[in-house]
Amino acid sequence: MGRQCAYLREGWLALTALLGAGLALPLAPSAWHGPEVAAILAVAAIALLAGQRWAIAVIVLAELLLVPTAAWRAALGPGWIPRLISIATIVAIVPGLRAMPHAAVALAGMLGEARTERMYRCAHLALIVIGVVAVVVPLL
Repeated sequence: MGRQCAYLREGWLALTALLGAGLALPLAPSAWHGPEVAAILAVAAIALLAGQRWAIAVIVLAELLLVPTAAWRAALGPGWIPRLISIATIVAIVPGLRAMPHAAVALAGMLGEARTERMYRCAHLALIVIGVVAVVVPLL
């Protein structure tokens, strides 16, 4: 039962990542490289749907880097349609950001280090730092 729940959670994460990537592609003219990150997000979501667990870490990293583009467009977009698309993108990104602990486990496995609780905490902290830097750097 637990494994089936994990598969459903991963499937939901992959589908919302695909939705977020599709919604972020129209945000092409941006200061952050939105279309490139959205393309990486789409490829990682397809890899997760194919059963590649490492893609969880890539999805979370891509969504962390996509947050500034979507938030900037949601707050200061040129019209109502781009703002609504940006808000929908942010809503689609939320499940990926909530999967950060699972991404830390996958990231620790990708690094090839010993799978210890300390390594998981360090990977989780690294993901949080990347997210903070991704949000703060465009504001400078």
